Amino acid sequence: MQLKSVVQPFGEVNVYPQNNGDIDIVATILMVPDIEGARVGLALDGSASMKKMYGISGVVSSFFASAAVTHNVVEPVARVMVKYLANFAATGKVDLINWACGAAGELIEDLGSFSGEEIEQIAIKGPKIPWGTGTKLLPPLRYFINKYKDAPAIGVKQPAAICLIITDGIIEDLEDVKEYCFKYALEIADQTKPFIKLLLIGVGKEIDEKQLEELDNMFEGSFVKDAAGREIDLWDYQVADDIQILEQIFKEFVSAETIVTHYGRILNQAGVVCEEYNFGVPALMRFKLPAGSTAFTLEFSGGNVTQDITEALPLELEAPLITESEQWKDVVDFV
Repeated sequence: MQLKSVVQPFGEVNVYPQNNGDIDIVATILMVPDIEGARVGLALDGSASMKKMYGISGVVSSFFASAAVTHNVVEPVARVMVKYLANFAATGKVDLINWACGAAGELIEDLGSFSGEEIEQIAIKGPKIPWGTGTKLLPPLRYFINKYKDAPAIGVKQPAAICLIITDGIIEDLEDVKEYCFKYALEIADQTKPFIKLLLIGVGKEIDEKQLEELDNMFEGSFVKDAAGREIDLWDYQVADDIQILEQIFKEFVSAETIVTHYGRILNQAGVVCEEYNFGVPALMRFKLPAGSTAFTLEFSGGNVTQDITEALPLELEAPLITESEQWKDVVDFV
């Protein structure tokens, strides 16, 4: 399970309780990604449920006009994201589309490619084609993969393209998407297709976070590897409300080869040393906590940071550890 409440400088923390009580942790350190040569795409949800976020109230009568005033929150957010993403694009521009448009939410509207300056000059007010009546993820997925099929294939940590897809609803074709992604991953493994990183960003109250997590974890422990033997992790997800800084978008772009500080160690809440990094703390950490752990601390030269993990633990593991000397405290008080 990916933690929702992550303490900086961690970018992402995944918690995997094991049958024997141990807890496997995969954590990344938040940092500006070193991305070169990637194409970048941004897909805005064009389903009818997004109208309110675009400032469209749907009220026809002028009688309610003053009470129905809403604000377009998509436009400023889209502009900020394009400006940021353009810094990592090989072309200096971001390819922008609307998706989930039209009948059944299967249509795509290509808006063009924009630099950080150019995006300020266009209005972002929703699709010009009909708003969608469903949310189909496969069409934008196919669109981007086809668009970037000839982009240079650099590697899993240096993707040929990065595609951010914003959604506010339930994905209706999840199983079709997973099947398509698995086949595409095999083509990446065979080096016939370039690796493309896909990031889902959920907005609003109607998103199904379990679906987002299911895509994010679909290649966890998979036998499908790239030419260097690394997992082909196509998907990542983020809930918009949890994004504090834009660098969190790239929280999975770090590797174990990147060293962030020359020494560090991991302890659980009981002070047990679980991992020691004598040759440097990597930006991508994998370690194991003993049974009963509810938090871990990364100690490094110059400071420390503690991450609680109880939100990802089975309920019976959330109770604090009771030491042998404390277990009779409520029965006999010797003070």
